[in-house]
Amino acid sequence: MRHGKKFNHLSRKNGHRKALLRNLTISLVKYKRIKTTIAKAKELRKFIEPLLTKSKNNTTHSRRVVYSYLQNKEAVTEMFTNIAPVIAARPGGYVRIVRLGFRPSDAAEVAMIELVDFNTVALNAAAEAAESDKKRTRRGRKKKSDSTETVTETSSETISSETISTEQIENETVENNDEKAE
Repeated sequence: MRHGKKFNHLSRKNGHRKALLRNLTISLVKYKRIKTTIAKAKELRKFIEPLLTKSKNNTTHSRRVVYSYLQNKEAVTEMFTNIAPVIAARPGGYVRIVRLGFRPSDAAEVAMIELVDFNTVALNAAAEAAESDKKRTRRGRKKKSDSTETVTETSSETISSETISTEQIENETVENNDEKAE
């Protein structure tokens, strides 16, 4: 009976479950975003957030503790050198789970789990929103003087280049006709 057992066993024995969470964590640290099932993503969040909190304190002891969970030197180095400085100011909530729908093959509900501070699309959108405090219209309101000057300059350049090229072609055809007549 499973009285008082609060975490999801993921239908695996203890060693298999630990290996699964370890591999998912290493992949998340390496790629910053992975796709998995909802149940695995929720368990991964519970597994990785304490490790990320440990990585904020860059000491030998905290490195050894994180290594004891992951057993991967590259992942530990990545976590302490690249991820920890970015999440240093964040008090928690280092990962985000986004539901993606159902997988076609077995209809399992799939989610994307990602490190919050490494989502470049969302960070760029937030930066653009902060920059553009101006009121926008649907048409965009461009300056008339700048746009008309550039249009007239480019159109006159193309017209003159077309005129030169047609004059050259006409002269060449006239010369060719004269040579044939002789």
